[in-house]
Amino acid sequence: MNRGWAFWNLVAAASLGALTGCATHSATQLSRQVGESLVFVGEAPATLARLPAAGEPLRLRSTYLVGPETIEYIAGRDFVADPATGTLRRIAGSHIPDFSTNVLYGQTDFDHSRFPGFGNTRFFAFADYSFRKSVRWPEQPSQVHLLKRTRTKLVGGELVKIVAFGDSITAGGDATQPELIFWRRWADELQRKYPRAHVAVVNGATGGDSTVQGLQRLQAKVLDHQPDLVLIGFGMNDHNKGGVPIPQFEQNLRQMISRIRAGTPAEIVLFSAFPPNPHWKFGSHRMQDYAAATERVARETSCAYADVFNNWQAMAARKKPEDLLGNNINHPNDFGHWIYYRVLSELGL
Repeated sequence: MNRGWAFWNLVAAASLGALTGCATHSATQLSRQVGESLVFVGEAPATLARLPAAGEPLRLRSTYLVGPETIEYIAGRDFVADPATGTLRRIAGSHIPDFSTNVLYGQTDFDHSRFPGFGNTRFFAFADYSFRKSVRWPEQPSQVHLLKRTRTKLVGGELVKIVAFGDSITAGGDATQPELIFWRRWADELQRKYPRAHVAVVNGATGGDSTVQGLQRLQAKVLDHQPDLVLIGFGMNDHNKGGVPIPQFEQNLRQMISRIRAGTPAEIVLFSAFPPNPHWKFGSHRMQDYAAATERVARETSCAYADVFNNWQAMAARKKPEDLLGNNINHPNDFGHWIYYRVLSELGL
């Protein structure tokens, strides 16, 4: 399929991004982070997830993928970097957007519907830099022992149909291009790894759904496609105020798994979600409990589990929530989708 220059730029970015957390030069133990997103508030420092290696080049640009519209930000003109603290600072007269002009900046307990035009996409800057490897990331055990049938079909050059089932995050919310949705990136990686196979992906997700609506849509969105592998990602809407209590959330996931196994030959991957903006009015801010429930169901039903929650938290530990939120509420930006993708890539297929 010809997806144009943007797709081939994506392939290059994905290849570089897959090296993150791994030594790229064994002699120096340097790894490369590509496309890490930040927003800059006035001239306050913005913090990178890693400490950049001193003396190594650092690139800062306006778009996740490089294209004709990309603005390259220049050190000394637009920003200054402090590798010792892992911070970048926007300077006076910079071409970098000032996040303090975002309509949600400084708002607490906010109702997003009262702020037309909310969203962070035009405020992001994206950094490429080298860092010295210190900890393993992502921390995701292989799940290949729970995905043997899928792996056999990939190795054998067969058709592998994947259905991505979940809420607006799974549907691709705030990815700037379809090719940047996390499960699309993973499917593209599998296709490159197993060129004789045919990896087909179906977007079976629906924005706004909790596991309650997921159960109602399961037949049309999943079972009718007769998939070989199903990715199940719920929790963001379940966790909201007035949402789905954890016991029911677990039971709904178990019903999905039971019906998928009864009606298809598919293997199943459950994946957790990340915390939304802590200042959002409608979040219960108990995502860690829903992530733990997702992992518990996966373990007790012998499904594969992708630990997005803890790996997201590890990447975000030094960063502002707004650095990673495409809509400033509960959708990952392009770099956030990359975090999901990297966790899936560690499943072992």
